[in-house]
Amino acid sequence: MRKLKLSLLFSILIIAMSSFGLHKFYMGIYQINYAPEKKMLQITTRIFVDDLNKALENKYKKVTHIGTTKETQEDLALMQKYLSEKFRLKINGKFMPMQYLSKEMESDVLICYLNIKGISKIKTLETYNAVLTDWDAEQQNIAHFTGFGAKQSFLFTESVTNHVLKF
Repeated sequence: MRKLKLSLLFSILIIAMSSFGLHKFYMGIYQINYAPEKKMLQITTRIFVDDLNKALENKYKKVTHIGTTKETQEDLALMQKYLSEKFRLKINGKFMPMQYLSKEMESDVLICYLNIKGISKIKTLETYNAVLTDWDAEQQNIAHFTGFGAKQSFLFTESVTNHVLKF
């Protein structure tokens, strides 16, 4: 219950702060929903776009313009590559590729929609999340997992990049 309250507080905080042009905290929100009727994991990410562009420039040595009118297909490809390297899900002991569906901007927050199809049963779900921690050690990522009638939340930091759920 305490984790749920903490994650709710962080979620409200990130929404409230996303209306400002500059932010003084580094937080990403990840929602992972298991839809057994569709045999699918539905994933939504919320990341500050300026931080993502800086991380992409740092890693790939190329200025990117994600979320702006200057955005290119190469920028999107680099973003997808980065996310696939830094955010991975292992289901029942096997890493599963995520399908990038789309993205949208909400103020200065980039929202990405992804999914993993063909998931008929989950015994274990291991989440690896190091998004933006290579760029800024203060970055924290909260993941909310909803499935099997329950919601669980966990925090990722520079030193804690993995979390395993067992069902």
